[in-house]
Amino acid sequence: MNSIKTVIVEDSRLARNELKELLKGHTEIELLGEAANVDDGVVLIQDTRPDLLLLDINMPEKDGFELLEILDEVPITVFTTAYDEFAIKSFEYNALDYLLKPINEKRFALAMEKVKATLDTNQNDTAVVNERLTERSQIFIKEGEKCWLVRIGEISHFEIVGNYTRVFFSGHKPMLYKSLNQVEEKLPEQNFFRANRQQIINTNFIKSVVPWFNGTLKLVMENDAEIEVSRRQSYLFKDRMSL
Repeated sequence: MNSIKTVIVEDSRLARNELKELLKGHTEIELLGEAANVDDGVVLIQDTRPDLLLLDINMPEKDGFELLEILDEVPITVFTTAYDEFAIKSFEYNALDYLLKPINEKRFALAMEKVKATLDTNQNDTAVVNERLTERSQIFIKEGEKCWLVRIGEISHFEIVGNYTRVFFSGHKPMLYKSLNQVEEKLPEQNFFRANRQQIINTNFIKSVVPWFNGTLKLVMENDAEIEVSRRQSYLFKDRMSL
């Protein structure tokens, strides 16, 4: 395995030093940099594109969840926290793992094993030339008190709501505070298709294709959502799916 490129975002200098000491016992992990706040952390992550993010949840001004919300793509994330209630909550966010401070060496090693296993699973993903996401890429969505780290491949479709986008996956449909056009620019082209001005679908979630009016199509998704494909896009869809 190649080195695991890692970034620390943690406001406490003592905690950052503790993490760096723990990392010394894992030669396969390459520390690219550290940041003491969310704004610096975002810049560091965007510049270095790490495999792993060690992220403090509770920081002044902006917290770790707000950092994830800013990113287009979220690295494998291990939360670090001194607070049990945050640690429990983090499971709702699909974080790979969480570490309670002060961090136990054995517990840290277990977390790193999980990171390596996840990266091994992901290694078949090819690099995307124009920085599009892959099926395994994660995005972070926050709506009210609920948050999700969602793999792109788990999303059935996207839908315009005003200036924002509703995301449909696993029975959930939270709002992503980005336009559908912004979302489309990042999606993997092989599985996502713009059905009409309002919706983008994941072709892996199509249950059936129904002939509709004037040569158009209606798609029935696995969650029973019905999506009408515009006339122009129906021609493109038929060609793409060899219908």
